Formats: sequence, structure tokens, C-alpha cells
Amino acid sequence: MTADQLAALSDTLFSVSVGLYSLAVVAFCAQLAFGRRPARARELVGAGVPAGPAPADAAADGVDDPAPVRRWGQAAMALTALGALTHAGVLVARGMAADRLPWGNMYEFATAVVLVAVVAFLVLALRSPGLRHLGLFVLAPVVVSLVAIGLFLYAEAGPLVAALRSSWLAVHVTTAILGFGVFFVSGIASVLYLARSRHEARGGDASGLVAHLPSAATLDRVAHRTAVFGFPIWTFAVIAGAIWAESAWGRFWGWDPKETWAFIAWVVYAAYLHARTTAGWRGRPAAWVNVVGLAVMVFNLLYVNMVSTGLHSYGGVN
Repeated sequence: MTADQLAALSDTLFSVSVGLYSLAVVAFCAQLAFGRRPARARELVGAGVPAGPAPADAAADGVDDPAPVRRWGQAAMALTALGALTHAGVLVARGMAADRLPWGNMYEFATAVVLVAVVAFLVLALRSPGLRHLGLFVLAPVVVSLVAIGLFLYAEAGPLVAALRSSWLAVHVTTAILGFGVFFVSGIASVLYLARSRHEARGGDASGLVAHLPSAATLDRVAHRTAVFGFPIWTFAVIAGAIWAESAWGRFWGWDPKETWAFIAWVVYAAYLHARTTAGWRGRPAAWVNVVGLAVMVFNLLYVNMVSTGLHSYGGVN
């Protein structure tokens, strides 16, 4: 296939991915609408996660749904997995068309971040079937994000700008994508934890979507564990960016807007991980810090790249 054909294939797979994810959202909606309410976990939510052994997510969070409801969940997972494959195909075809790594501009970077978030959700859901109830709340933002990426960030496949032609692109930008994608899932889990813990504090009424979520303690564990996984990756991305900056601009750090907000994001996530071990900050206060971290990451991607000016304005990816 020619470069133009590969680029067209990438664009087609992008649309197919949005369609598959949208169908998965519908299937996840059906699973929540017709499924049973998960059993309440015997955990003290307000004080954070207890030190004792945690109950199995699969047993506590709704795997006893009727067979038709389980089929909706299985269909949703299958559509999500198929969407992830076509989503990966978007980047592979784009990389082959441009003969480079497929994250050389904001369109490609954001597309890769969303793919990492989907894969992270699939891994969690396959390991703990009860977490499939998170599918709607992960896939809906994924669809909205991809539509916005396609409408506002799309760029034609082409060679890298001169400033990005470095082996550090594979190191720095790749780790930034991985960290951002994992934090995406962690932030959503914290938002759901805040909603679920408030629901449980009010008596746990069986009505509404919130009642079908996993327990607050389970959501808190998901948010924490994904943040623990993503934090060292993001730390390495910041360090690698500083080394690349010294190679490209002759200094490790210059408080460029992109550098500054990447460091702010690192501080926020460090504060979240510290808060999870600090009396008085466990539970809801710590979750709010995690939500702020996700907001900072999104701000760093969109506002800093599209509105502010700096040394990173050429690509919006590093």
C-alpha cells in the first residue's frame, strides 16, 4: 500500500473505532440498566481502605447477574476489545504512512493516550469481572474524547518537524502517553468513588446508575493502584524530557509552560499518593486531589499546547 492509502486506512479505522466504542457504550448501558445491584462491601469508606484483606471484586460487585445481562456485558467487552484493535490499527497505519513513530503531533499523541486508557480498563476488567460495571463511565469519555480529537486536533500524516527528530521521542513521548493514559482511568475511578461514597453515606438507595457501581472501597483501590502504576512512568517521562531539553536547547529546565505544568502534575500526583497514607486525607479528600491531577493533565495537553506559547508549541507532545 502507498503512503496515501495507509493514511486513508488510518482515518477509516479511526471512524470504525469510534463506532465500535459507541456500540460498547450502548451495551454497557444495557448491562447497567438490567443488571442487579452489586452487593455492598463490608468496608468503612469514610476512613479509606482498611488494612485487612479486601473482598474479591468479582464476588462483591455483581457477577451474579442473570444470563441475558451477562451477555450484554460480554458483548460490551468484546466490542471494546475489537475497538482497541482497530484503534491500535489507527496508529500503526499512520506510523507506516509517515515512516515514523505515530505520535508526532497532538492528534496522534491524544489518540495514543486514549488507546492506553482503553487497554488499562480492559486489563482491569479482565482481572476483576466486577469492574466491567465501570465500562460505561470509561468508554463514554473515550468516545467524546475521540470525537473531539477527530474534529479539532486532526492533522494530515507527514514527516516530523525538525525539533522532534530525535531518539528521545521514542523514550520521552512514549512514557508520557503511557502515564497520561493510566492517569485517565485513575481519575475516572476517583470521580466514581466520590459519587459512590456519597451514595453509600446516604443509605445506599437501590435506584440510579450509581447504585450499580462497584463499592466505594473497590473504586478507591482502583484509583490508587492505577495511580501507583502511572506515577513512576510519569516521573520517568519528566526526567527524560529534561534530558532531551539539555540535548536540544542546552539546559535541563527552563520553566517553559509545558515543563511547568508537567511538573505541577507530578506534584499533584505525589500529593495524592501521600494523602492516601495520611490520616485525615484518606478517602474523599485524597480522591479530590486525584481528580485535580487529571484536570491538570488535560489542561496541560489542551490549553498549554493550543493557547500558550513556548518551546513546546511546535508539536504539543513533549
